[in-house]
Amino acid sequence: MHYRTLGRTGWQVSEISFGAWAIGSAWGTVDDRESMAALHRAIDLGVNFIDTADAYGDGRSERLVGQLRRERPETIYAATKAGRRLSPHTADGYNAQNLSAFVERSLANLGTDSLDLLQLHCPPPQVYYRPEVFDVLDRLRESGKLRYYGVSVETVEEALKAIEYPGVQTVQIIFNLFRRRPAELFFGEAQKRQVGILARVPLASGLLSGRMSTATHFPDNDHRNFNRHGERFDVGETFSGVDFATGLRAVEELRALLPSGATLAQFALRWILMHDAVTCAIPGGKRPAQIEENMAASDLPPLTAAQMEGAGAVYDRLIREQVHQRW
Repeated sequence: MHYRTLGRTGWQVSEISFGAWAIGSAWGTVDDRESMAALHRAIDLGVNFIDTADAYGDGRSERLVGQLRRERPETIYAATKAGRRLSPHTADGYNAQNLSAFVERSLANLGTDSLDLLQLHCPPPQVYYRPEVFDVLDRLRESGKLRYYGVSVETVEEALKAIEYPGVQTVQIIFNLFRRRPAELFFGEAQKRQVGILARVPLASGLLSGRMSTATHFPDNDHRNFNRHGERFDVGETFSGVDFATGLRAVEELRALLPSGATLAQFALRWILMHDAVTCAIPGGKRPAQIEENMAASDLPPLTAAQMEGAGAVYDRLIREQVHQRW
């Protein structure tokens, strides 16, 4: 495992870290024992940063991460998120009373007295134009309830607005072989401000694992079934907004670019790491074998110019029109 500096925190975090949405909810059946085995395997392999949220299984994911930190002696940074439990999910809900309550609940779930990193969880765009929200986060930090804060965003425009606030240490944004736009402008601006970047949905909801086909079935409690067209939340969260059939065609073309012995998932993660602005990718996983495959991407050699150009050609031909200007 290799490590990169997270923004201005001074933390050295694993460049392949652990995204804990799948062990909480919305990814089909989850077994807590298997999830704990996956978490432990990640730490065995050098992971020291886990991204979770209070909305993942209504605290289930946070509680598992808290249990892990009690069972392991290593330093494990836990980033969580707040806001998506609001109903309705409106900008007005991002106020001092609600944010404080969310923080207290996450502190209890994680079993700590101070959150390492709190991120606003894809709030409505209006939130980024309300400095009073970021004042609340500053006060929570000053009180010791959290060490640092950042944001998780849907769009490049939200990311650019968020980093205007000096207290924002990190931005979590969808970035993968099927979602390239953040690298055009946002990455450079984030680097100027020394803002850490967490690449979320790095495998496009599993499309870039290379294991899916037209026959793949997703259960009713899996967002790849119930949110295929944005029925429950932003469609960009599911398969990165790419039409499933189109994504499968792109995957088949990407296979021709794989380094010897590498899987498509490892290639996709290594592609992300080719961008120096990215602090870490945060793929999810519910089983130890998935974790082992993902973490091995950190040891792959850099991709060649031909591989990078080939991946770009696939994107331009099949994917760009569907997603590039939407997020």
